[in-house]
Amino acid sequence: MLVTFGNGAVANVVLPRTKGNNSGWIVITAGWAVGVFVGVFCSQSFSGAHLNPAVTLSLAAAGTFPWSQVAGYILAQMLGALVGGSLVFLFYREHFKVSDDAGAKLACFCTAPNIRNIPQAFFCEVLGTFLLVLPIFLMTPASFKIPVSPGTDHQVTLGLGTLGALPVALLVFGIGLALGGTTGYAINPARDLGPRLAHALLPVPGKSKSDWAYAWVPVIGPVFGGLLAVFVQRLIR
Repeated sequence: MLVTFGNGAVANVVLPRTKGNNSGWIVITAGWAVGVFVGVFCSQSFSGAHLNPAVTLSLAAAGTFPWSQVAGYILAQMLGALVGGSLVFLFYREHFKVSDDAGAKLACFCTAPNIRNIPQAFFCEVLGTFLLVLPIFLMTPASFKIPVSPGTDHQVTLGLGTLGALPVALLVFGIGLALGGTTGYAINPARDLGPRLAHALLPVPGKSKSDWAYAWVPVIGPVFGGLLAVFVQRLIR
């Protein structure tokens, strides 16, 4: 869900002869925010809304998620991202055919820096993910308690249901608007690596190479950023 909505928005903006062609960066960031919102509320009851290996590793490092489940979760996240990237290609297949821009086609799957300075790009991915994971740690539960009856200590907890996913979606939207202009804000190893594998494996017409020389940055950078957020969270709490 995350990758299909997010990369679908990218394809709608950068591929020729779509209804959304050249509609701009805000459309892309909004698409990713909606993707997070849908992905979180669809997966909440099954996995606790784990969409991002960097977040999963950070929660394990913080002691709130069992290490024994980390590998299985990351595998599922990667497979889901691979499927999501493939669905975007199948959906926009006719528009891939009429595009001569191999770079734009790659952008429909994975990220790349606009100015190719690898250390700077790594820093951007570390900081972007840090500013994703730390606020997640600091968020208060989207619920409130009300008394069952006046004058008693008995309370019932009410949640916001699906709307409880909205804060994380807004956080991702804000990161995209503020910090997405350098590398495309992967901030999620699965979001980048899964679709990059799809680009390498699928018969995308006129495609370039999948830029494996850069592929480690949006994988390792978010992991570092998430672990840094764990360290800071322990300092301030």
